[in-house]
Order: sequence, then C-alpha cells, then structure tokens
Amino acid sequence: MIRKWCIFASNIKTKVMNRQSISFTQPNDKWLKSQVENKEYSSKSELINDLVRQARKQQCQIDWIKAKIEKAESSGFTQDSKSEILSQSKSLLNE
Repeated sequence: MIRKWCIFASNIKTKVMNRQSISFTQPNDKWLKSQVENKEYSSKSELINDLVRQARKQQCQIDWIKAKIEKAESSGFTQDSKSEILSQSKSLLNE
C-alpha cells in the first residue's frame, strides 16, 4: 500500500513555486555554487528542489520498509529452518 503511494506521490508535478529565503553555511553554499557552475543544475533552486525530492523519496522508502518490518514482527516467529525460509522466499520471487 505504501509503495503504491510512493510511486503516485513521486509522479506529482507542481507548477506553483513558493518563494522562500534560506541561509546556508559557507561550505554548503560553495558546494551549491559548484554544482551550478559545473552545469549539473541551472540554478540553486533547481538543485534544492531536486534534493528535497530525493529526500522525500528516500523517506517514503524508509516508511515502506518500516511498515514491512512492523508487519513481519507482528506476525510472530517461525520454526522453519534456514533452507525452508530460503526456499519459500525463492518461490515468492518466481510468482
């Protein structure tokens, strides 16, 4: 469920840009400027927006993993051997 939301949310394109003022430390500002000067990005704003998108995507993936872990932990423990667990996992991949 979370995975589908992440895919959907990452495809949303926003046309309205809100203007904000942000302060950077000198090393961070120097790095941002170098990315723009190296033509990696056309502006600092483009770079910051890309970094925020990456962070949002990463957080979405973390949330998905946490949900999977919580589900697994709540399902209890197994008495299956390592080879049985491996076999079951491989069969799920082949479906």
